[in-house]
Amino acid sequence: MSNTSMNMGRATFYEDRNFQGRSYECSSDCPDMSSYMSRCQSCRVQSGCFMAYERPNYMGNQYFMRRGEYSDYQSMMGMSDGIRSCRMIPMHRGNFRMRIYERENFGGQMHEMMDDCDSIMDRFRMSDCQSCNVMDGHWLMYEQPHYRGRMMYMRPGEYRSFRDMGMGMGGMSGGMRFMSMRRITDMC
Repeated sequence: MSNTSMNMGRATFYEDRNFQGRSYECSSDCPDMSSYMSRCQSCRVQSGCFMAYERPNYMGNQYFMRRGEYSDYQSMMGMSDGIRSCRMIPMHRGNFRMRIYERENFGGQMHEMMDDCDSIMDRFRMSDCQSCNVMDGHWLMYEQPHYRGRMMYMRPGEYRSFRDMGMGMGGMSGGMRFMSMRRITDMC
């Protein structure tokens, strides 16, 4: 049985770099920040963890933010237009469990994971991961081994095809492959 607390995060987003301009304080999901500010170029995460997205409605490239200061998204994360939406990641204190599949719709090889994996090729001899079922916990999946490259936040649920998940620009939506994955723990 998992034990998840839903109100452990708080972040302040700013219109300009270096925490300048109008600000918006957030402690939950926000699908469209344009309701609160014209742009978002910096952020302070006071507590918890957040996923930041380049486009509204949790679309486009994603960036994981833990407690700390992010004074300039463009130089720190390579974001072109700053943050347009964000999700507060609830802290999960129970077990972590996820099944990864080689092909879409839970096809091909399947492996169950309960801990971080820095390379599915090295650990499972699996060259691709195109679907998964997150049963317990919250995870970050990375396009390259050793937790590098673009990432995607996965919360409990079935993900039959990463191709249809709105990962966005630059070819990412046409066949995102994940090669490493990490649990989001209270030590994030």
